[in-house]
Amino acid sequence: MEFYLFHLMPWPYLPDDFDERYSSAWVTCPNSLYDPVQGQALYNRYLDELELGEQLGFDGVCVNEHHQTSYGLMPAPNIIAATLARRTSRIKIALMGNAVPLRDHPLRIAEEVAMLDVITGGRIISGFVRGIGCEYYSFGVNPAHSRERSEEGIDLILKAWSEPGPFSFWGKHYRLRYVNVWPRPLQQPYPPIWLPSTGSVETIEWSVKRRWPFIRTYDTLDSIASMFDRLREQARAEGYEPEPEQIGWMLPIYVAETDEKARQEAGDAVQYLFGELSKRPFEFTLPPGYISAQSLVRGLEVARTKSGTSRTVDELMNLGIVVFGSPETVRQRLAEAHARLGYGRLIGLLHFGTLSHELTVKNMTLFSEDVLPFLRTLGAGANGQHGRAAAAPVAGAGVREGQS
Repeated sequence: MEFYLFHLMPWPYLPDDFDERYSSAWVTCPNSLYDPVQGQALYNRYLDELELGEQLGFDGVCVNEHHQTSYGLMPAPNIIAATLARRTSRIKIALMGNAVPLRDHPLRIAEEVAMLDVITGGRIISGFVRGIGCEYYSFGVNPAHSRERSEEGIDLILKAWSEPGPFSFWGKHYRLRYVNVWPRPLQQPYPPIWLPSTGSVETIEWSVKRRWPFIRTYDTLDSIASMFDRLREQARAEGYEPEPEQIGWMLPIYVAETDEKARQEAGDAVQYLFGELSKRPFEFTLPPGYISAQSLVRGLEVARTKSGTSRTVDELMNLGIVVFGSPETVRQRLAEAHARLGYGRLIGLLHFGTLSHELTVKNMTLFSEDVLPFLRTLGAGANGQHGRAAAAPVAGAGVREGQS
């Protein structure tokens, strides 16, 4: 069992009347709402929180890529990783991830990630994403070519890392006479690969075929269980049983002295995450051609989950979208979810929305002291026992009060 600290680096200063005045936190959200003076302090505060993850004993920290949005201030995750490279010495740095189809050339990703891997002494995890639908509007990239560009670009990156250069590469979208990346990554043949995703059918299939970890971003527990069941079924059809390390779950977590205090301290912050920061027109979420017809139904479900503005904190908890509570409650709910999902990597969003630095540090500290040691004891179990047979304890769990 591994635990990773994830940070979105959101903009917490949207105006109180944002909902009335603006239709989206993505693409068209006016950049006049961003204050670079406040932003300078905010970046350094967020970096302090990521660096604290090493001191608290977490296995890794995760950064990601989003564009033209207040949802996350990391359009260049490799830059954030570079700032962490010399300020940490042990912890893994997971890129979740580089959006291959949105970059003009995949070799730039290959070069940058190889540099990071060498500088950190082999502590990089290279996640690859396609970028969400909104970002195809931001960059004017044809969404119908998204998956083709992604898969071909990743193939090019892996070959650039692992095959002696120079060599030629002739694909549909990328054609090069000379592929000869300097430097090469320290980890051979290349850094570990992750596939963070909202769960398109094709991404699950690719994860299964490549045996790469599939990291599922927050959703209802029922939806995630169904997706992980599908992954295991496809893996068995390929002739193997996926290890727990191939299955990752990412969600907001908040630990306080009691369940009630957790709701009071983190409730407004998480509703800002699922409210203002996630607000966008439907057409931004799923532009034409971005996903296959097979994945469209699933995409519609995700769009409804992500919009979640009307859900109360208790509803978010009972649906398994977030885990908030006392240390006892958080341990119990993560253990129940582990029995059902069989995850081997837990990626915790321990800061979200408008959560203050003080409460973020408190949350991280309580998690590291009172929850993380328990997580280490969760055995992988028999993979075949994970799935819907284990669903009952969580499905009827409700909200449990911690000791005061």
